[in-house]
Amino acid sequence: MILCCGEALIDMLPRQTAEGSACFQPFAGGAVFNTSIALGRLGSTVGLFTGVSTDLFGGILIHELEASGVSTEFTHRSDHPTTLAFVELTNGQARYAFYDENTAGRLLANKDLPVISDDVSAVFFGGISLAVTPCADTYRTLMEREALKRVTMIDPNIRPDFIKDEAAYRARLDAMLGVADIVKLSDEDLHWLTGPGDTIAQAHKLRAMGPKLVCITEGAKGAWGITADHEVFVDATKVVPVDTVGAGDTFNAGILASLEESGVLTKDAVANLSEEALRSALSLATRAAAVTVSRAGANPPTRADLA
Repeated sequence: MILCCGEALIDMLPRQTAEGSACFQPFAGGAVFNTSIALGRLGSTVGLFTGVSTDLFGGILIHELEASGVSTEFTHRSDHPTTLAFVELTNGQARYAFYDENTAGRLLANKDLPVISDDVSAVFFGGISLAVTPCADTYRTLMEREALKRVTMIDPNIRPDFIKDEAAYRARLDAMLGVADIVKLSDEDLHWLTGPGDTIAQAHKLRAMGPKLVCITEGAKGAWGITADHEVFVDATKVVPVDTVGAGDTFNAGILASLEESGVLTKDAVANLSEEALRSALSLATRAAAVTVSRAGANPPTRADLA
């Protein structure tokens, strides 16, 4: 099993009523939630550790997880409300306004941490859940606890407007990046973290902090996979874009699913990836992400969609 750890929330996406008035429609979402859904649809055995409300929105989240084959055995339920993210789309690019105070996801604490069985081969972290406390510190504790036992991957999916204490956020990320086996960042996220400079050079700078594989996405151009021995670039699959919601989350799922299928989702194997295994992972990740880009909202593909 691959265990995804991070936020599950409701994206309120802009729509129009039949009369033409503006409105918002609720969709299950959240970066880590989306990655778990994508993994389930790609055929991986996957679970989600997060805080989910017992309210009506929480019911939507649980239904969507189960519909895509995502185990909820690690999901912590509470009567706190669900996080809502109102989305503004401009030329297909998403901007978010989060309503997250005292929510089931945000209040996740160390006492809620699960016991993880030996059948979990990898643990994935990311999203806005790493920017707010107490849940951010809870996820850090879990990642540091599990890093010696199994593959860990992180995608911070940085939202600068959501970060209230940048120094604390950077310190938390540095600690988590230092124990990660795999790191994925957009090129924008990379430069927010490391400053301006050549993308490949900055990726190697990040890799020197500890990760064995650094993946950098460059939107419609494609994506890099960088290890100590390889620098592999795969072009993006060309599609007619609708919006980018969930694209990076789907990419993450493609990386993990491919490595699992290739039998290299172990700490030793990730530290010694062949160029072939790396290129195969990037290929699945970019193809899957392209399907998500071609659809409205975060709607990752199934295996059949990629045939």
